[in-house]
Amino acid sequence: MHRHTYHLVNPSPWPISTAFSAFIMIIGGVLYMHSFAKGGFFFLLGISLLLTSMGLWWRDVVRESTYEGNHTKAVKTGLRYGMLIFIISEVMFFFSFFWAFFHSSLSPVIEIGSVWPPENMKELVFDSSRIPLLNTLILLLSGATLTWCHYAILSSNKKDATISLFITLFLAALFTTIQGYEYVSAPFSISDGVYGSTFYLATGFHGLHVIIGSLFLMVCFYRLVNNHFTVRSHIGFEAAAWYWHFVDVVWLFLYISTYCWGGIPSPELEVTNFICVK
Repeated sequence: MHRHTYHLVNPSPWPISTAFSAFIMIIGGVLYMHSFAKGGFFFLLGISLLLTSMGLWWRDVVRESTYEGNHTKAVKTGLRYGMLIFIISEVMFFFSFFWAFFHSSLSPVIEIGSVWPPENMKELVFDSSRIPLLNTLILLLSGATLTWCHYAILSSNKKDATISLFITLFLAALFTTIQGYEYVSAPFSISDGVYGSTFYLATGFHGLHVIIGSLFLMVCFYRLVNNHFTVRSHIGFEAAAWYWHFVDVVWLFLYISTYCWGGIPSPELEVTNFICVK
């Protein structure tokens, strides 16, 4: 039988299962946010089914790579291109939030006082030199420890790779915990005008990506402990590292724009009332 360099995937139920689970999660989330009965139940059901489908799908991919040897050089190249395209799509996703933020902040309308932050938010914005700065340092440090892990894998140093990846996971959990505390203690909510909407949408979706990246790294930690990664074959870790560094870069832009620049009051614009006399 002719053996080519590509891998023809066997029929799998996980793509349709994942799509169906995501559909239930989104519908349940919308129902919950509009206070419909059973909305919270369907939201949690969707999340549970989605995580289960993802776990089983990843299990099959790990089997194909580690135990069946189906991930040839051509397959790995395709996976790298696929991950790169996915990250580009994520860049476009966050670009929309930055567009909304700068559209509202660079030319504030008269309804919010023609200033940014809006008149009713000036005393409520976060101090960028406190919790946001701490979270920035934590996330940057996690990127450094993840790079340490990558070099340890390339050097066949399992001990250092395990320690550095564990530290990365700890820092990721710490970042999420501190951001959760920030949200709980925030003096404003997502319903507080355009400032609250743009702030929570951008930072909230970034927090969601941190959680997804943390799950990605947890899978990598399990595989690292079980000797799935070698010097020549660790595409799963590479994909996770690319994703995590993308999360780092997005947070830097969020910190600089939303917390630092966005929290500085802009000069008020003088509004002159013209009276037309016939």
